[in-house]
Amino acid sequence: MPAPRHLLAIQGLSPPEITALLDLAEAYALLNRSGKTQRDLLRGRTLINLFFEDSTRTRTSFELAGKRLGADVINMSVSTSSVNKGETLIDTAVTLNAMNCDLLVVRHNQSGAPALLARKVDAAVINAGDGTHEHPTQALLDALTIRRHRGTLEGLVVAICGDIAHSRVARSNIYLLTTLGARVRLVGPPTLMPAAISELGVEIFHEMPLGLKDADIVMMLRLQRERMAAGLVPSAREFRHFYGLDAQTLGFAKPDALVMHPGPMNRGVEIDSAVADDPARSLIAEQVEMGVAVRMAVLDTLARRSTRNV
Repeated sequence: MPAPRHLLAIQGLSPPEITALLDLAEAYALLNRSGKTQRDLLRGRTLINLFFEDSTRTRTSFELAGKRLGADVINMSVSTSSVNKGETLIDTAVTLNAMNCDLLVVRHNQSGAPALLARKVDAAVINAGDGTHEHPTQALLDALTIRRHRGTLEGLVVAICGDIAHSRVARSNIYLLTTLGARVRLVGPPTLMPAAISELGVEIFHEMPLGLKDADIVMMLRLQRERMAAGLVPSAREFRHFYGLDAQTLGFAKPDALVMHPGPMNRGVEIDSAVADDPARSLIAEQVEMGVAVRMAVLDTLARRSTRNV
């Protein structure tokens, strides 16, 4: 079976495919830390960042990853493009395809948009987050960060807490972590827990003390008010009281449990600053660093599979 040309989801990737990306990303992480970051692997290649939703970390890290590999990087501003004038996604795909770009990074508020573009363009398409579907490179960078501190994911207990229903990060992490042998717990209010999510091989908890008991990793999620209907959460204050992570709540996890958050954080809502900024427990800054390495690995891998002539 040929290797996939695109990275649209974690679901469907095999353990060897995931591990190969993590191993390559680890090499890039070491290279970045050495200061020898400029490479010529993507010289002559064009990378377009097409973001229909706001982004700081993901867009910037893809831009940096592309430039460190020598690609020509173009950031398309959707707010000033023809999309804002009513151009359809298909017409946008046709236009981009005519420009002969090699790598297309797409973030869209509709689930399935990157997959649609992948069927219409010759470029390798990378899903940078689509609706509530998936965010594959976030799951990869989370896994790389965990693996650097724990050596393996197999057998670890990972508690993903908060707004599960609206989180593409949670969904991608569930697929990746369970595929590599971790035990995944989802912790959150019933109103923010997707129906039938337990069918993905996870444990469901509605109370933080029970959900965090003996957890190796505590991964907090942003409360995504912009995606949710009114009434799902009575108030941010009440959410913090029952599902926010502070030092006392973290005490329910293992004594050496590590804390993660995909960002941006609602400080004082799902996570307290004292926990987020704790250098002994928080991996949040390292997640951002590993994001560049993972995206370099993904761009490198997909460019090698490309049938385009450079």
